[in-house]
Amino acid sequence: MMLTRFAPSPTGELHLGHAHSALFAYKAAEQVGGRFIVRIEDIDQGRCRPEFTQSILTDLAWLGLVWESPVRCQSEHFNDYRAALALLEGEGLLYPCFCTRKDIAEQTARSGHAPHGPDGVLYPGSCRALPMAERMARVAAGEAYALRLDTAEALRRVGLLRWHDRRAGMVEARPEMFGDVVLARKDTPTSYHLAVTVDDALQGVTLVTRGEDLFAATHVHRLLQAILDLPVPDYAHHRLLTDASGRRYAKRDRSLTLRALREAGRSPDEVRAMAGAGPG
Repeated sequence: MMLTRFAPSPTGELHLGHAHSALFAYKAAEQVGGRFIVRIEDIDQGRCRPEFTQSILTDLAWLGLVWESPVRCQSEHFNDYRAALALLEGEGLLYPCFCTRKDIAEQTARSGHAPHGPDGVLYPGSCRALPMAERMARVAAGEAYALRLDTAEALRRVGLLRWHDRRAGMVEARPEMFGDVVLARKDTPTSYHLAVTVDDALQGVTLVTRGEDLFAATHVHRLLQAILDLPVPDYAHHRLLTDASGRRYAKRDRSLTLRALREAGRSPDEVRAMAGAGPG
């Protein structure tokens, strides 16, 4: 049975773009008699707020969405991500990186070229070759670090990977375009890439629906699925909702939050139509 999910971060109130994404996932499951869940992606404890979590659930209920309980909050499941990291570390696929953003900028400047990936300048891999004794000593000394995936080694072990998107068809995974991605930091035991991949597997998501701005991230997620021996869902990356000027909706557009529209007297059906989903 199909299982879809809507997984917002509680760093602000939902806007029309969120409504479009939530309704897209909900309709995909509804059309085939499937299941729909909500997940709160609140690993960024500095920016996420409990009051936004509550407002998200209030807005979704007002729109007419019904989801299965309980709602999974990532901040309550850090041990799941630690377990995944332990597996990767045991396979020799993680290494601590002590470089700051300034260090990386200086390193790429000295090299005379700065290869870019979807997230910007690629990390040059400076800490990948550090001796184990030095790594352990620096961690023990309390230095700040990030845990990076040795992407080239991971790819060497798993070989060619593919994933399926309902718009793009079969896609050859190219996670090397991201370089050695960060999977966790000293004080944060997961990253978006790791948490979303682990959560989708643990919750049994069979169709991942999300905006086309996250299409490239799926290359990384497919590699993580392979090296963690996780099931591979289907994907549907939908268009991003934009305003009349072509600008995508964002949390800064307070006039278009669902709460503001509701308080202005808009009905759920009207907002669903504005979000491109039509009446419930």
